[in-house]
Amino acid sequence: MMSYYNYKKDLSMQKSIYLSLVVVAVLQGAEELESIDVVETVKSKVVENVSGEEVKSADLSEALAKKVPSISIIRRSGIANDIILRGQKRDNINVTIDGAKVCGACVNRMDPPLSHVVTHAIDEVEVREGPFDVEDFGTLSGSIKVTTKKPTKELSGELNINVGSFGYKKLSGTISGGSDKVRALFSASTEQGEQYEDGDGNDFAEQLENYTEGTTASVYNYSDKYRSMDAFEKTMYMGKVFIDVTDNQELKLSYTANRSTDVLYPSSKMDANYDDSDIMNLEYSVTELSKYSKKLDFQIYNSQVDHPMSTEYRALAKAGGKYMTHHLTTDMTGIKLKNSVDVFDRSITYGVDTSKRNWDGEYTVTSTTNAFPVKTIGKSIADVDTDNVGVFLKCERTLGKVDVEWGVRYDDTIIDTKSTTEKDNDYQAFSGNIFATYNADKDTKYFVGLGKSSRVPDARELYNTKYNTKEKPALRVLNGNPDLDQTSNYELDLGVEKYYGDGKVKVKTFYSKLKDYIYYNGSLKKNNFENIDATIYGAELSGSYMASDSITLDAGLAYKKGKKDTQPTGQTNSNLAEITPLKLNASVSYDYDSQGYVQLSVQAADAWDDVDSDNGEQQLAGYATVSLKTTREFDNGIMLTAGVDNMLDKTYATTNTYKDLILMTDGSDTMLINEPGRYMYLNASYAF
Repeated sequence: MMSYYNYKKDLSMQKSIYLSLVVVAVLQGAEELESIDVVETVKSKVVENVSGEEVKSADLSEALAKKVPSISIIRRSGIANDIILRGQKRDNINVTIDGAKVCGACVNRMDPPLSHVVTHAIDEVEVREGPFDVEDFGTLSGSIKVTTKKPTKELSGELNINVGSFGYKKLSGTISGGSDKVRALFSASTEQGEQYEDGDGNDFAEQLENYTEGTTASVYNYSDKYRSMDAFEKTMYMGKVFIDVTDNQELKLSYTANRSTDVLYPSSKMDANYDDSDIMNLEYSVTELSKYSKKLDFQIYNSQVDHPMSTEYRALAKAGGKYMTHHLTTDMTGIKLKNSVDVFDRSITYGVDTSKRNWDGEYTVTSTTNAFPVKTIGKSIADVDTDNVGVFLKCERTLGKVDVEWGVRYDDTIIDTKSTTEKDNDYQAFSGNIFATYNADKDTKYFVGLGKSSRVPDARELYNTKYNTKEKPALRVLNGNPDLDQTSNYELDLGVEKYYGDGKVKVKTFYSKLKDYIYYNGSLKKNNFENIDATIYGAELSGSYMASDSITLDAGLAYKKGKKDTQPTGQTNSNLAEITPLKLNASVSYDYDSQGYVQLSVQAADAWDDVDSDNGEQQLAGYATVSLKTTREFDNGIMLTAGVDNMLDKTYATTNTYKDLILMTDGSDTMLINEPGRYMYLNASYAF
């Protein structure tokens, strides 16, 4: 385990300042993480050591939002929250876990890809902004590459016990060991939490009741039986075996199982009965195969997600004697083969990347008294397959003081639906980028990147179907749009990175033109997804400063603006949805001796005034929260951490109400869900 003090020593020696933007998350159901350090390059941010003592979060989305200024959280519950990267979300962000592309099953994003990995199992996360990744299919606004812990030859392990406000408790552990030839790792965790309370003392059920009071939407309040139920339970198991077949050949096998049950989503009309995922991964690599192959990599993976959500816990289920279930599954299989070679003073990587995703969903009605058998209403997504084949090539070269990287990719994608009323689709796309860094001197770098990337519509955007059950039989309404084109992003990035004796400053700007951007039109009765053209631009400022050997200051600031260049049908608002306001993360750390430190953190955002009111967004007030924590290490391997988030018990919301999600509404506005109020926690860990 990399301690905070080794990190500070390395920081001082190398003058490589790691951004530590916000050290305490404000999320209910929190888990202590190993010192999450953000190591920045001109092209990406690598979030390291995501598994120990510095940041706490039940899901990775919360941790990333606190560490990376360009990332904002989409709050839905105590866990399994989603993210926005540079004003874009969903399939516009490419997420891989150990190289495996993972997709959620829920059309309402209750199980986003980042929810299928738990923080204590993570080694590092690379966040790359912009269209500068040709190895993976569908990287539009950026990519997030999660790498989990690797087995070690030496016998080692750790045990963590966490408790916090709102009834949170967690137990997690990892053990690893092996020999020169074979190494193995096993990690597991179990956690649960009650409904968190906002700064006004309202839990999930009370926030919902306050919103629905005096409206017909009160039928979606939690019934008396479930009103005080826990907000979530989650368990995780991960096993890995690494085998050195020969001196230059390695086989990696891994399996991860995530099991979440009874996850409450108060601002939605349904809750998740359970959410199960299984990720299987095989990687085989050969180094120095010949003069034409420095390294040959082969990977095959499969991820499966099973996600039923229902109205079972709501008042209308008890009143009507029945509840509706929307049961969705997705299955993703991928194969990648790539070869790397050094030739003519260049590093060249080329390969083939292919994948197949199946997505299927169905609505049913269940009697609460067994008065009738389960009734099928109809398919929401009719067994849709998305088959992709891509080929890619990238090259890296240094020309004097200039480092140049360029890449190209070609994709052919076929989308096949079993629906007898909707058409199949076929898309082809060429992507490419070039990124250059000018090393003016040992302390100064200037960089520029220009790229174009594409992503195809997913099955929800093309074919998702809703049902009006007030009609008999239920009336089928096509929410998707089978005529959608794929989205293309044309982007320019510029910036400078400057190191000083005791610190670093980085300024980065971007300008993105989105052609055929897939956008939700809440004014339409059907075919709600449309293609529009849009522009997003913004800037980021980040830096660190070592005021002394014991005091470190860190900060990050992000700003963006988004406009529609063409309008959705029947609308006039020019503001693009999900363009979060100016955001600040800042912290100061003080080492009071060689084994203990205190950290004070601030997270703040400007008022969210530029909203897409045509599609349900609301103006939100600005906010600022303060958090405090202290950590103490002992010589026997024990570490204790205590802290308090949102010290002033502020009531505030960070997530807006864009209509692409099905949220609670009374017909005039949509329910906002508040962030957690004051949260106190204690973590104890033992490592050997």
